Amino acid sequence: MSTSSSKSVKQDSFTVSLTVGAYGIAFGAAAVADHFTVLQACLLSLLLFSGASQFAVVGVMGAGGSAISAIATSTLLGSRNALYGLRLAPILSHRGIKRALGAQITIDESTGVALSQSTNEEMKKGFWYTGIGVFIFWNFFTLLGALGANAIGNPSAWGLDAAVPAAFLGLLWPRLKDKKSWGVAESAVMVALALAPFAPAGVPIISCAIISVIVGWRE
Repeated sequence: MSTSSSKSVKQDSFTVSLTVGAYGIAFGAAAVADHFTVLQACLLSLLLFSGASQFAVVGVMGAGGSAISAIATSTLLGSRNALYGLRLAPILSHRGIKRALGAQITIDESTGVALSQSTNEEMKKGFWYTGIGVFIFWNFFTLLGALGANAIGNPSAWGLDAAVPAAFLGLLWPRLKDKKSWGVAESAVMVALALAPFAPAGVPIISCAIISVIVGWRE
């Protein structure tokens, strides 16, 4: 691989890592707003490390939902990472501990940067640079967000309780690129609005996730 190509992969990876990782500050603040401790927020980022799934956990439990509902919603939202792993497995050819570490950082961003490269060697570098970069920045900014929210007293008084729905909207909006995506989003909104007045906390989100899974299976 040429020096210019290597530099381009590093630049792409760093740009994505910093931009996405900085969003962890919203998660840290949202977690504390929903009555998680700073330690719990940091452990979620460290161990779960899947933005949408993490926001789902704090959103469902913060609204009074059960741990089972939070886990189910988080699992549905994170199931796409398993598909990424199937796509990347023949490219990365991981074994042993490296395979386990690779699984932890198989996310939207590491997959996207990897698959945008032109050679297998560049794909591998893009995957590792981006995955590790996002992991470091996401966890760092989660800590900052959680400490900041904790320091200001009652986060709800500052409007931080709105961080979860705002974060979900921020994650969703860039992905609405065609009529089918908009159709799925609109169907999910209608289902959520219909269920929210009487369904237990977490059920509307799970129902919306199931809609996307059904659409995906029919592809």
